[in-house]
Amino acid sequence: MLKYRIFILLMLALLMPVDLFAQQGNGVESLRQTSKAFAEVARKVSPSVVLIQVERESEAAQMSPFGVPFGDGQQWPFGDDLFKRFFGDRFPDMPRYNAPEGKGKQQGKQRSVVGQGSGFVFAADNKHGNKTYILTNNHVVEGNDKISVKFLDGREFEAKIKGTDPKSDIAVIEIEASGLPAVQIGDYSQLEVGEWVVAIGNPFGLSHTLTVGVVSAKGRTSLGINDYEDFIQTDAAINPGNSGGPLVNLDGEVIGMNTAIFSRSGGYMGIGFAIPINLVQRIANQLIEKGEVVRGYLGIMIQPLTADLAKSFDLKNEKGILIAQVTKNSPADKAGLKAGDVIVSFQGRPVSETGDFRNQVAMEQPGSKVEFDIVRDGKQRSITVKIDKLTDNKLAAEESSQASEKLGLKVQTITADLAKQLGIKAGKGVVVTEVAPGSVATMAGIGRGSVILEVNRKAVNTAAEFDHAVKSSANNKVLLLVRDDDVSRYVVLSWR
Repeated sequence: MLKYRIFILLMLALLMPVDLFAQQGNGVESLRQTSKAFAEVARKVSPSVVLIQVERESEAAQMSPFGVPFGDGQQWPFGDDLFKRFFGDRFPDMPRYNAPEGKGKQQGKQRSVVGQGSGFVFAADNKHGNKTYILTNNHVVEGNDKISVKFLDGREFEAKIKGTDPKSDIAVIEIEASGLPAVQIGDYSQLEVGEWVVAIGNPFGLSHTLTVGVVSAKGRTSLGINDYEDFIQTDAAINPGNSGGPLVNLDGEVIGMNTAIFSRSGGYMGIGFAIPINLVQRIANQLIEKGEVVRGYLGIMIQPLTADLAKSFDLKNEKGILIAQVTKNSPADKAGLKAGDVIVSFQGRPVSETGDFRNQVAMEQPGSKVEFDIVRDGKQRSITVKIDKLTDNKLAAEESSQASEKLGLKVQTITADLAKQLGIKAGKGVVVTEVAPGSVATMAGIGRGSVILEVNRKAVNTAAEFDHAVKSSANNKVLLLVRDDDVSRYVVLSWR
């Protein structure tokens, strides 16, 4: 028996290195197959990706002896706003040069400022001439006098703008050509966090550069980049010049348009943002067919539903978003929606994010009827609203700023004279006349001139009513409806 055991141990010892070697070989082979997948994506997609070069006229200025990646040190090619889009307010160790007055500057003369970006072939229209449509970001082509595109095979074309949508930062440009390969559109809804993705573009003018990463997050909103946001976040390297290029999956399908990065150091920090292709596609189709984007309009001001707000409205949980204001004679007003209503679902889908909700409303066609499930006074009900057309002076569903929780203010009854001075209505609410520095009210964003319309869901129209309502509040906490410049919001203030 002992000899048998020794024999087994010897055999295991002899076989183990072979097994480890086989495992190591399998690991290398797995990596090799992954790299082949990336190479296949590059072969499939790169012919559809273009380098976009733009020119516009600008006042001449002396060139910096140090230079910057895009042009001279006097002016970034797309302006400071675009550069801050990528790098924030600081760009260390990059000199900005201003020639002394009368030295080196050529006042009154014009020169071409050249900038670069990316794009990809979206569709072709052979019915109305040989036209090919290319997608890119609005900030790449907006305000430029000349646009040219260059393909991987070296072919170059002059392009013109077919349509732009600054609110989503999407643009369509067209060229007179046929037979150019269009990208394959993927299904963004099937994209999962953690999946491999590939960004292809022209960072810093380096044509058809491929970078690899994963999907870090989906549904990023309220970043302040665009009016309408629903970003894919990725750690695939995205830099200036990548704007407008495709973000693709391992099947070579486009699932997003690279748009911006977040950086505090002046360089790539592993956080990039791409617009989902489903949003890009819907807007691009409208730009091609109509030359403009038509959005739905509801007419409400919304804000996130915090734990304190949910408790103040006697809600069992924090699911939904809160209506802070309803615009008079708007579709929401006509349908019966009210300030204080909590929207829990829209068109049968649960509602939790204000940014996502605004996008959903905006994508509804004017004239269509949509259904809301709301909670009012602790009871759930359904309301149907007929969507109107969004115009430039409206927002589909405005998002109110979220205040902090604090207190320390004085109010005054709004007399006729005071109302005239402040440009507000007499007899509606009380006006804040004093706010203590560092107080709970200051921390909540309430300032002199703010009008408080309600305390704990009850109207207050005199200073006495306000004082009584605050003193009557339980647990040292009040729910205020505050209006500033015709914008209303709910605020919870607490004190000790």
